[in-house]
Amino acid sequence: MIPESTGNTSINEGLNFVEQYIKEDLEAGKNGGRLNTRFPPEPNGYLHIGHAKAFIMDFGVAEKFGGTCNLRFDDTNPQKEDTEYVEAIKKDIHWLGYDWGDRLYYASDYFPQLWDLAVRMIKEGKAYVDEQTSEQIAAQKGTPTQPGQNSPYRDRPIEENLDLFERMNKGEFDEGSMVLRAKIDMASDNMHFRDPVMYRIIKTPHWRTGDRWKVYPMYDFAHGQSDYFEGVTHSICTLEFVPHRPLYEYFVKELADESYCPRQIEFNRLNLTYTVMSKRKLLQLVKEGLVAGWDDPRMPTLCGLRRRGYTPDAIKDFVNRIGYTKYEALNHVELLEHSLREDLNKHATRVSAVVNPVKLVITNYPEDKTELMEMDSNPEDPTAGTHEMPFSRELWIEREDFMENPPKKFFRMTPGKEVRLKGAYIVKCTGCKKNDEGDIEEIYAEYDPETRSGLPGADRKVKGTLHWVNVPTAVEVTVRDYDRLFNVENPSAEEGDFRDLLNPESLKVRETVKVEPWLAERAKDGDHYQFQRIGYYTVDPDSTAERLVFNRTIGLKDTFAKEMKKG
Repeated sequence: MIPESTGNTSINEGLNFVEQYIKEDLEAGKNGGRLNTRFPPEPNGYLHIGHAKAFIMDFGVAEKFGGTCNLRFDDTNPQKEDTEYVEAIKKDIHWLGYDWGDRLYYASDYFPQLWDLAVRMIKEGKAYVDEQTSEQIAAQKGTPTQPGQNSPYRDRPIEENLDLFERMNKGEFDEGSMVLRAKIDMASDNMHFRDPVMYRIIKTPHWRTGDRWKVYPMYDFAHGQSDYFEGVTHSICTLEFVPHRPLYEYFVKELADESYCPRQIEFNRLNLTYTVMSKRKLLQLVKEGLVAGWDDPRMPTLCGLRRRGYTPDAIKDFVNRIGYTKYEALNHVELLEHSLREDLNKHATRVSAVVNPVKLVITNYPEDKTELMEMDSNPEDPTAGTHEMPFSRELWIEREDFMENPPKKFFRMTPGKEVRLKGAYIVKCTGCKKNDEGDIEEIYAEYDPETRSGLPGADRKVKGTLHWVNVPTAVEVTVRDYDRLFNVENPSAEEGDFRDLLNPESLKVRETVKVEPWLAERAKDGDHYQFQRIGYYTVDPDSTAERLVFNRTIGLKDTFAKEMKKG
């Protein structure tokens, strides 16, 4: 039964092709009208944004059509798996707002049933033990235009296959010395049908089952059967599994009948510019210390994006914008950044911070006076209110906001010209002081006391407005400026070592950034702020009571939005 709507969204509004397939199956009454999807991550690494696209579909379509979604860990290779990854995956899914309830499963839950099915297939002459090396088996499979050759062990007696398979699991043979293969068709047009491997020997203890098993099922054999065992109706995966689908269906039909049979549907992967999505390459970056860990803010992992300051709503919006199709594409990271800016603009608190400080002395302001200026906390949020910021004779401003001999259209601080200090007064620059090397140490200005908000001169217009922080009350913090991890748009398409494409300027650390005291008193891990006129920043978990650390999430300039307006 298909619900008419969930929340305020019509079930028929804007369906993608996967949702349309599911809607048709439900209307046809397939699988008794049930919908049960699953997200099946391997616990051998952290999830990245490409995985997010997958489970947003898996959990989202179940929610949309009133079904359920399982979380099942594909834990069939104990050599690469770890409970660290299991807990991290759970955390990332919850962070994006999804929950599997009581539907948490593991492929290892089904090892006994998979074993029994393999034994049954051996008894029926559908599987055999092969003693060739992996290289021999690969060579024997032929090419897409040439049929494969039968293994010399293909027709060994059933009893001998059963005996060898039992002994494989008892640990009597070395890893790589034997495999169990399905006996299908070595001349098939589909290479995956040329007697695929079902089991291999692995003697590493499993983190859940210990030493009970010495043979472990391959993905193509375990995946469809696991779907069947737990009642999955729709196995939604990415396009590289299209050629695997006939094999998925072949194995599933060893169990399924007309009353219930899982269906595999494929969509395009999420590929992102200036990024690699290969879990192998991401692991290499971590292990070789080329990044600071899986949660390095330059990584496309969900924990890395979270630490950098990305929000669940921004990621979901980006996935919704790129959509689900049957064609591979390279998505522009600028669109992801655009989604992030739109979300942060609505929610991030505005604060004053000076990244590259130089002192501004207002020479006609009383030395012993301090005022509290009222600042909007977020003009986009009517509930955000205001906060106060101290103002006195000495202020920090951005070094880049002053030039002695400026070019035309430089509307910031320069001798003889006026600018407004945001939320405070209009000041006129009167000069500067330099050190022996010619570097500017102090800038001098005079203020117009009639131009404070609420006074008659407050409406007087000047072209430039600068942000500032009060020197006596400023708090010094650390800022980590992050840029793209790779120098080239599509590092996966480049020849050679992908590590040679890393951007050496992807991280810059600033230790002398000045922020207003109101921010320093309230900032806590994960909070989002807009440093006015600079960009969006997030409090890093490395922060301590003595020293705050901020990660640069994204700048304010949105070139993608401008291009969209043009188009």
